[in-house]
This record gives sequence, structure tokens and C-alpha cells, in this order.
Amino acid sequence: MRDRIRLALVLPDLLGTYGDRGNVIVLAQRLKWRNIDSETVTVLSSADSVPESCDLYLIGGGEDVAQVAAVRFLRRGRGLRSAVDRGVPVLGVCGGLQVLGTSFVTGDGKRHEGLGFVDADTEPGEGRAIGEVTTQSTLMGVGMLTGFENHLGRTAVGGDSRPLGRVVRGIGNGHDSAEGAVRGHVVCTYMHGPVLARNPRLADLLLEWAIGEPLEPLPDPPELRALRAERSRPHVRNRK
Repeated sequence: MRDRIRLALVLPDLLGTYGDRGNVIVLAQRLKWRNIDSETVTVLSSADSVPESCDLYLIGGGEDVAQVAAVRFLRRGRGLRSAVDRGVPVLGVCGGLQVLGTSFVTGDGKRHEGLGFVDADTEPGEGRAIGEVTTQSTLMGVGMLTGFENHLGRTAVGGDSRPLGRVVRGIGNGHDSAEGAVRGHVVCTYMHGPVLARNPRLADLLLEWAIGEPLEPLPDPPELRALRAERSRPHVRNRK
């Protein structure tokens, strides 16, 4: 077992909307409960580049201008790309999905290249996807995922990437009932919440990838079990 896990919170000053920085707090606490030390490395846009020596990277959501600036910064060095090439896990949420994807279109109609870590192309949708979203995960052992989406993007996943889940409730990517994107150990989603607070099995899978071995399971608190049960129920619209 590793003595210390380094968690990288990437560009929270640019990509930190909807409490996405809470994901690193969840990971650190789940490690602490297992008596594993962790260190959070915060990478701000004033830094030279992203270090390649961390064990897990987290990227949150942001607006168009922030996403363009984030891509420009992340291309400055090879730290994140080197980590991905080694199989280090990365979680991208909402705008982070688009930054890690192949391309995205901003509100002015311009298309921007992403980092290409997942094969995901994003264009603006006709209406905003906002509200609860529930998906059945494609990741083994993760099961049902729940979260809160708030985005305009419609994302098509292709190539050697696959959706993170299949939508049961909500909009998700807006293509083929898909939600999020996965390639290797890069996991992307439109789910806020923070997503790892609401989905501890996903949090533990990322940690297992970072550590390189299985973790002892932890019991879910009753409040979380109740929330997941309520959010996982089929959505029935009221009839007039």
C-alpha cells in the first residue's frame, strides 16, 4: 500500500463552479478513513505547469472563457499528458469534460480543440440541460450514478472512448442516451453534486486506480443511501 497519495486539484481558480472542488475533499476523507495519508496539490493558473508526479487529477467546470484559458494553460507543459500516458486517473466534470475532450464550441460559435484525452466533441444545444440526472454506469462495480447537471453542451462520444453511463433520468450528453465519457483511466461527466460525494463507488474506483490495488469497502451513511434511493427512482411526470 502506498504511504501517501498526491491528489491534484487542477485550476480551481478557472474551473471551480458548482462546488466541484469538493471532490478532492471526498477523496482525501475516504483515504483518511482507511488510514492512508494524502496530500492535495492545488495547481493555479499562475503556476508554470501541471506536475506529472501526482496520483490522481481533478478538473472542475467553468464558463467558455475559462475553458479556453484552461486548455491554453494545460498545453503549456506535458505534465498532465505524461500522467495520462502512464495510466494515472483523471476526473473531469462538466467544463472539464469539454477541456479533456476533442473539441468544443463556445457561445460565439468558434470551435476550439480540447486536449483529446477522450474522444468527445461538444456543440451548444438548443436548450439548457438543468436538473437531476441518473445514469447506469458502464464501469464495472460502480452501478447507478446520480448528480446535478447544468450545461448547454451536447457531447458526442466516439472512437475508442465510451460513455460513463446510460441515462435513466435527465439529459446527460444529449446524444444516444449517453452521459459522460471514459477512455482508459480518464473519466468525464456532466454531474455536479459534487459527483464523488454522491457516488462513493466511483470515488473508490478512482482511488483504486491511483493506488494500484483494491480498497476495503466503506459503509455508506444512511443519508446517502436515502438520497441515492430517492434519486434512482423512475421519474414520472405529473399528468394534467
